Amino acid sequence: MTQNHHYDAVVLGGGTAGELVASGLARAGRDVALVEKHLVGGVSPYFACVPSKSLLLSARRGETWEAALARRDALARYRRDDPAVARMAEAGVTVLRGRGHVTGPGRIEVDGTVHGFGDLVVCTGGEPVIPAVDGLADVPLWTGDEALSVPDLPRRLAILGGGPVGCELAQVYASFGSQVSLVEASGRLLTAEAPFAGEVLADALRRTGVDLRLGAAAGHAGRKDTGLRLWLSDGGTIDADRVLVAAGRRPRVEGLGLENLGVAVTPGQGLPVDETCRVPCEADGADDAQAGGVWAAGDVTGIAGTTHAARYQAQVVLSNLLGRRRETDYRAIPRVVYTTPTVYSVGVSPREAGELGIDLLTAGYDLAATVRAAVEADERGRVELYADRSRGLLVGAAAAGRNAEEWMSEITLAIRAETPLSLLADVVHAFPTYGESVEAPLRELAANL
Repeated sequence: MTQNHHYDAVVLGGGTAGELVASGLARAGRDVALVEKHLVGGVSPYFACVPSKSLLLSARRGETWEAALARRDALARYRRDDPAVARMAEAGVTVLRGRGHVTGPGRIEVDGTVHGFGDLVVCTGGEPVIPAVDGLADVPLWTGDEALSVPDLPRRLAILGGGPVGCELAQVYASFGSQVSLVEASGRLLTAEAPFAGEVLADALRRTGVDLRLGAAAGHAGRKDTGLRLWLSDGGTIDADRVLVAAGRRPRVEGLGLENLGVAVTPGQGLPVDETCRVPCEADGADDAQAGGVWAAGDVTGIAGTTHAARYQAQVVLSNLLGRRRETDYRAIPRVVYTTPTVYSVGVSPREAGELGIDLLTAGYDLAATVRAAVEADERGRVELYADRSRGLLVGAAAAGRNAEEWMSEITLAIRAETPLSLLADVVHAFPTYGESVEAPLRELAANL
């Protein structure tokens, strides 16, 4: 088998991170190939972030399901990647359609053709986790990707998982008339975040008509004459027409041939990366001065698992490949659930602070106490700020409230920049805004250091 072409870099996976790295390198004069079997652009614009946020907006506006679908599909470009491929070509990237498999140092096979490379950047993203529930494979089943790309509106929908995706899609389908039941074994929604955030969101979902089954796990699934039935660990049952699995995603690391480079690959776990997003491998110690490196960005690293984190890592990889050393800092990567109300978290949660041994100071404020909430006739919501007593700095925050993804950005900046609490407490916010809600907790934290 002959080698077809040698590229300065090959980017394996054409999602958010892969697009950014490939186009940035090509514009800098590098000879770059982007390997993608499916859609260039990845999951986010076609099956995840864009369609889900479109449906949530349509639900808030009270649009019909038909109008919501039309808007969703238009924004998702009808799941066609022609514009994305054209952008890559304009940037100077060669798009190689097919599944890539690394056969050895500096060699990758794409559907039978071998190509050479200097650096390899792995951006293969993630894939849905399907829980091991007896009988689940025999009933009508959706993953989030499928739910956000089909036109169906089930009369009865059971959702497994109370994380961001499960909560967003529960609100979407309930808003458009589906009888939604959401199953979460842990006992509360958004288990990784501050307890109040899950409580506020649970109240909002119940108001929309969602039947929350918290503290119970799906034990068995089976077909019925009409639809299906789920048997739960607490003895309860749910009858539905379809199950939507929202149990998270896992890094896509298998079948890439990375073991042929001496990369340690563990199924279901992210590729190990250092502070520059470089993947340790046996080739790093080679005497060949021309040997490139292996890098990774996005969900395949198992870090953060958001589109904006993937974009951030891609920029770090790009800088390092262009000779400008840059290191990652994950202290202030936002985590957002775009429901109504929005749930926004950043930095360490109270649970993480306990695990890390941080002497945490907590201060909070109910949004109902703001004049803006009175004007909006919106009584739901709260913000909490978390400071490290020993350092006198903010280390985390959480908010549940209208448009929290916008007015909490200053807190994200404060955590990242390590802005002193004394300075933050002196910041003046416009009146009347939800942003005012951080003033009282900031003053409280500053006074208790």
